[in-house]
Amino acid sequence: MQKNTGYSDPFAPLASEILAVAPGRAHDLARLRVLAQRAAPATVTVVGKYNHGKSRLLNELMGSDVFAVADRRETVRLSEHRHADVRWLDAPGLDADVAEQDDSHAQEATWLQADIRLFVHAAKEGELDAAERALLQALRDDQQRTRRQTLFVLTQVDQMADEAQLERVSNAIAAQAPGLTLHPVSSTRHRSGIEGGKKLLLEKSGIPALQAWLRDVTAQVPAARRHERALLLDEIDQQLQHQQRSAQTQLQALRQQQHQQRQDFEQGLEAVLDKVHQDLLPVLEVEGDDPALVPDTAADEFKLTAGKRERARIHVAYSRACIAIRAHLIKHGVEGLPADQRTSVTSLDTVMVAVMGISIKYRADLRRRFCEPVGRGQMTQSFLHYYELSEDRQALVQAVAHADAELHAVTRAADALEQLRAVELA
Repeated sequence: MQKNTGYSDPFAPLASEILAVAPGRAHDLARLRVLAQRAAPATVTVVGKYNHGKSRLLNELMGSDVFAVADRRETVRLSEHRHADVRWLDAPGLDADVAEQDDSHAQEATWLQADIRLFVHAAKEGELDAAERALLQALRDDQQRTRRQTLFVLTQVDQMADEAQLERVSNAIAAQAPGLTLHPVSSTRHRSGIEGGKKLLLEKSGIPALQAWLRDVTAQVPAARRHERALLLDEIDQQLQHQQRSAQTQLQALRQQQHQQRQDFEQGLEAVLDKVHQDLLPVLEVEGDDPALVPDTAADEFKLTAGKRERARIHVAYSRACIAIRAHLIKHGVEGLPADQRTSVTSLDTVMVAVMGISIKYRADLRRRFCEPVGRGQMTQSFLHYYELSEDRQALVQAVAHADAELHAVTRAADALEQLRAVELA
């Protein structure tokens, strides 16, 4: 077991790794931290509305007036006391002021710290109200899941007119929560029995029976803690495994998309260049001397010479080739230059201009660019370079990086969870 030496907290960094990918498990990890405490005493939390006799019940159970008792709302913070190897918590009432921090204290006592919950309801109030019913059901559901016990204590039964009225109230509550075991008690009778040495009054108070029940339930706490700890660890593990599989699937899909897009672009560009090559062959074939190479004289400035016609023919062929290539680039989102290569002349800020230039006048240049392996290979590599720098392609690169980082984070969280299984705190 990894143990806390007092100089470091082994739990915190491991929990942080898990929370980074599973923030919804914050409460479970906080509870696991409580469960990791070595030899911690069983914690009993009393929950219920204020003025229902919670604090007074605690005092009678412990045989000492350690919790404040008042007719007005007194407990607005988490009060605790240790007695007989049990940690007793008196939390703010269900009707605590959320604007203050009463509610957070009640949540901590009921859901984070408690091993056993005593749900207190005053008999004089009759049936449970909506808030009580909701909390009681949540506690009973939690008991089924975690084995943390909830005991329903019906307090102030001495204030009932007679046994018939007490039975009516008990039956009404039982109808609201079928299968619920009620523990009727009277702190007043118990105190009177103690002070007067009246054994029958003590028994009638219900406190001794509740104390005996608590002793039995407290003995079950270690096993319940082991069950809950294993349950929470397994639930988190299942979630992380699911996230890990999802992250792997997502990363694989993105990488496949990345590969397929690149392959489609390369194959499409190759097909376009093959067609351009075939379309250029009639233009490149010339018998005898190439008229395009004959320079114009000053006297030919305003004449339509054979050289001008051939150069125009070559330029048209070049333009058609560029149009075919540009259509392929646009189809794959490769149009504008990256931001760091743009100029003040917007019309020149295109991949076509960057790779191909403005024009070609001579057959040799046309042949070298489109028909010879070296020239065609250089042009292909240049287009691939700008393809990888295109916005869509860069967005996909970022998505792959994000998915890869997410997978690594989930993997670290899974490793942290395995280490967390062995952590014990003093």
